[in-house]
Amino acid sequence: MQISIVIPLLNEQESLNELHDWIVHVMQSNHFLYEIIFIDDGSTDASWEIITELSQRNEHVKGLRFLKNFGKSQALHAGFKAAQGEVVVTMDADLQDNPEEIPELYRMVQENGHHLVSGWKKKRYDALITKNIPSKLFNWAARKTSGVRLHDFNCGLKAFNRNVIKNIEVSGEMHRYIPVLAKNAGFSNITEKVVQHQARKYGKTKFGAERFINGFLDLVTIWFVSKFGRRPMHLFGALGVLMSIVGFGFALYLGIDKLFFNPMGRLITDRPQFFIALTAMIIGVQFFLAGFLGEIMVRSRKNDTRYTISHKINL
Repeated sequence: MQISIVIPLLNEQESLNELHDWIVHVMQSNHFLYEIIFIDDGSTDASWEIITELSQRNEHVKGLRFLKNFGKSQALHAGFKAAQGEVVVTMDADLQDNPEEIPELYRMVQENGHHLVSGWKKKRYDALITKNIPSKLFNWAARKTSGVRLHDFNCGLKAFNRNVIKNIEVSGEMHRYIPVLAKNAGFSNITEKVVQHQARKYGKTKFGAERFINGFLDLVTIWFVSKFGRRPMHLFGALGVLMSIVGFGFALYLGIDKLFFNPMGRLITDRPQFFIALTAMIIGVQFFLAGFLGEIMVRSRKNDTRYTISHKINL
């Protein structure tokens, strides 16, 4: 198997037939051995019925159906687990990703040796205020935080060496940061390719403005996990030491001042520095406890990749 095309979807019944025919035309024109894996993330329209019909017409079509909507990350996780191709290509089902880009993405991975090639929608057909500008800010922050130099982290069109997708865990809402997950796993040969972006032809986007808020929160999460995921005590312990030093410093100051310079003055407990010292030392202890708990969780953690598959086709 040369190429596995993994397509997560939610309520995309209008575009599936057209997308399938377009992909098949590209695959046959380039004589690829391929499979198309549709992951229905709990659609409430006729998407699954269409996927079933496509699988009856084309033996290369495979499908997974979730019992309910679990999210794009879980859909990709299931698709990656099922994929058998040497190169795995992900794309969205809304016809905004162009299947004509797949042969060049395949060659960049298979012949040029890249671990991951990410699409860059340099010219976009989305709304300027609600999508383009927030997307640029999001990608800038992601580059600065992660150190992965990509212009478009959120582009659904990506190509992976098989080893990459079999050695990373896409959980929660981390599908935006698959390049970062790949880098953290040791797959550092990451590049990008300018790809054609097309206006949505059917339906409406499934992602609202909240995705940018969630995206920035996920960015903070992945920064923390990248830096301290395997050693949380290094962060929380350092903060605990800092707060303990602050608290001890104020306590020492109060003790020396009371014993040697102002023995007849106010009680230590009447001075604001006492409460600063007490609060700092308590916070320091709490940071230490957070570090210890984090270390315990690291050693017993389970990945958040829960989903329930209700139906399978050709898998």
